Amino acid sequence: MFGLAGNKVLLARVAGLAEKAALGRVEGEAAKVRRYAEFRYAAKTWKVERRVVARIEAFDRGADSRFVVTNLAGTPRWLYEAVYCARGQAENEIKDHKLYLKSDRTSCHRFEANQFRVLLHAAAYVLLETLRREVLRTTQWASATMETIQLRLLKLGARVQECKDQIKISLPSSCPVAPVLRCSLALLTAVRLTAQAL
Repeated sequence: MFGLAGNKVLLARVAGLAEKAALGRVEGEAAKVRRYAEFRYAAKTWKVERRVVARIEAFDRGADSRFVVTNLAGTPRWLYEAVYCARGQAENEIKDHKLYLKSDRTSCHRFEANQFRVLLHAAAYVLLETLRREVLRTTQWASATMETIQLRLLKLGARVQECKDQIKISLPSSCPVAPVLRCSLALLTAVRLTAQAL
């Protein structure tokens, strides 16, 4: 399955469906109206016709058509939403891992050192993903990128005081994310207590 750039031929094949989607939107069906279609198509350089799935969307700024070539079985809607878009989400997660957590920095001279660095970056990703999924799910950062979580929650000015048996972190009195941080620390405490019990 791969995305196919739209062209005059493809857009002509779905023109009627695009009109129906626009009409559905005008009639108040929804703010965004989607329609799906499938047909056989062969570009000039292709030897055989292939199955093309089309997603047509009408919204307040106009219409948008996307095309996907596939040999997988299933309805056009399921193939586009559950398979093709899910692949896009996986690519976003890889981007989070590489771009925002810098997991592609493997500049050590030894293979083992680079492998360990990648392992540490993977552990950081798992921690941040768990934070997003378990703690931030009811906040405005429920679907935030790793970059946003780092900039808004982790890179904060605080006073750290090391005591004999504990570490105290004092946040500024005007810290806007203090409730989220308290919830995060409570979760970490629960994880630590669970690990000690094992």
